[in-house]
Amino acid sequence: MTSDAPVSRRARRRGRGRFVLADLARLLATWLVSTLLLWLADALLPDLEASSLGSLAAVAAVSGVVGSLVRPLLVEVGVRLGWLTVLPLAFCAQGVVLHVAILLVPGITATWPAAFWASWVSAAGATIAAYVLTAGTDESLTTALARRGRPVRPTDPEVDGLVVVQLDGVPFPVLRWAVQAGGVPTIRRWVTTGAYQLREWTPQLPCTTPASQLGLLHGTVAGIPGFRWYDRELGRVLVANHPGDARIIEERASDGRGLLCEDGVSISNLFSGDADNALLTMSRASPRVGSAQTRRALAWFMLTPTGFSRSLTRTLGQVAKERWQARAQVRHDLVPRVPRSWTFALLRSVTNGLLRDLNTALIAEEMQAGRKVIYVDYVDYDEVAHHAGLFRHESLDALEGLDRVLGNLELLAAHAARRYRLVVVSDHGQAQGQPFADRHGVDLPTLCTRLMGEDVHDFEETDEGWGRAHALVQDIGEEGVAGRLTAPARRRVEREGEDRDGSRAPDRPTTRPVVLGSGNLGLFYVPGPTRQSLDALTARWPRLLPGLSKHPGVGFIAGIDDHGVPWAHGDGGRVDLASGAVTGTDPLARFGEHARRVLLRAVLDPRAPDLYVNSSVDDHTLDIAAFEELVGAHGGLGGWQDSAVLLAPQDLAGSVPERVEGAEQLHQVLLGFLRQSGQRLESGPPHPAVPGGEGRLGGEV
Repeated sequence: MTSDAPVSRRARRRGRGRFVLADLARLLATWLVSTLLLWLADALLPDLEASSLGSLAAVAAVSGVVGSLVRPLLVEVGVRLGWLTVLPLAFCAQGVVLHVAILLVPGITATWPAAFWASWVSAAGATIAAYVLTAGTDESLTTALARRGRPVRPTDPEVDGLVVVQLDGVPFPVLRWAVQAGGVPTIRRWVTTGAYQLREWTPQLPCTTPASQLGLLHGTVAGIPGFRWYDRELGRVLVANHPGDARIIEERASDGRGLLCEDGVSISNLFSGDADNALLTMSRASPRVGSAQTRRALAWFMLTPTGFSRSLTRTLGQVAKERWQARAQVRHDLVPRVPRSWTFALLRSVTNGLLRDLNTALIAEEMQAGRKVIYVDYVDYDEVAHHAGLFRHESLDALEGLDRVLGNLELLAAHAARRYRLVVVSDHGQAQGQPFADRHGVDLPTLCTRLMGEDVHDFEETDEGWGRAHALVQDIGEEGVAGRLTAPARRRVEREGEDRDGSRAPDRPTTRPVVLGSGNLGLFYVPGPTRQSLDALTARWPRLLPGLSKHPGVGFIAGIDDHGVPWAHGDGGRVDLASGAVTGTDPLARFGEHARRVLLRAVLDPRAPDLYVNSSVDDHTLDIAAFEELVGAHGGLGGWQDSAVLLAPQDLAGSVPERVEGAEQLHQVLLGFLRQSGQRLESGPPHPAVPGGEGRLGGEV
């Protein structure tokens, strides 16, 4: 094991030097400004009296010391009373701290009301000064996180830790361009100095976070046909970013030996990877349990001047920026584009502001605790690109912000309990284009209805990021007075949301077909326990398959025939996915040489839909047409949605195969990284092959 790959000695020295300078600058600025503002308060408030400027300076200094001592107590109070008490505590804490300081310093007296108002005059000015000088930077947050606690001494310091950072939805070509353009200076430094190797890997079909994360964390993608799908066993739609559904998906896939099963932690993911500690993780989210660690980190963040001012300004800034950029797209007539609402502006402020910082704070805690492996998902780029596009300024700005996060993690590793290796992956890429409904004047469910002559069930929920915000609320939990007061309203909102997107089972069984969209991948189901063949669909609705395959917005459709043979049909031909035999024109020719392999596996999965529908792709612009109201999308084939990122330290990257296809294979690569770091040295059995991998689907159809 080498020490250069995790964090270089130069980076450690640079990190320590930056922390010391940032601390001194912040302390000096806040002390000077607090003293001057206390002097102003002394002149304005009749119940505040000081014998000299020196007494006021002493009070400013003592209040800083008292604040550092009192703040941990306030954090624990906030954890126990509930998350809604954090802001009132932050508001009142300043007055308490200053009043205690006044009692300790001779030559100054004040009543409680005078101390309260003086504290807020002083605190407001000091916070603004600190923010202008240091607190508005990522460096100041890193400084505060590094100073928050002391690293524990691990019993096995010779074992390197591994931090896997998922940059959700970042396509390999976009990141490679950003490196070449200098837009991601941390990653550029890693790559150009030879410390890291930037590689491309190919996700499976579907190119979605649920499939890729299940594969990366649990070693299997079986049973995940999209982002949301009709589950024949349950008789309802499963949505992967709903806690209850994520729990079901993980229980089906887990063998107890996931990537994080040995002293690992999952942060802000859909699935836990069998980690004992799972924070902001959808499959473990529960309002009745919650996470004291998450509540404590949030309370600490909001009760510090750095965290509070940073959160407030970034939240307001993200909302204002989003509204300006949304209007600019319309003003300059940029296409493709979709309407961008105030709802999305609020969502963006959460994912690109508070959630990003909270993830980093939790990682810092776990590194100081010496956790052996940490897996975290940052959704910033993915969420913005869905609504803006791959290369738009706001999307690249989110990518640059993630690059700064990597720089922060590099500096935090210098203060960690053990040496850490940082590995960066994306779970899939993205492609862009005008949505199918906008381009062709009809959405996929309506098109199916017209071709079939009967109605279908249609469920749509385009803002995947709301699931992350939901996980945050769930992980904060219902403990405390505030949690109990808000629980009824929150449960009512959750029930209404489930009714709206169809994730709850219907009161009575439905016989109407179900049509769903996962990016540019459509899923068609006939409800019931048995999968329908292409022949059965044609016998029931003769116009459906020909009408879909010949539609200009559809690239191909895929399913199995009565004999279990998998086929892909397009306008002008079809291909046997098992043998590769083509009749007429190959409908997969424009989707890449890997298209038949990944589609074969997806179609043969027992939980696959009766019919996959993939949008067309433009040969010149690589534009796709999402079946949701999204500009940037992923799920099917076409464009860069199946081009993902692997960025690994040079000494680890040498073991990576020349071609990595599918999250299951990348899971094995990550296990290899753990072994090279001194972990998971046992040799476990490989995961079983996908049922039906021989080219036909066994069983009843």
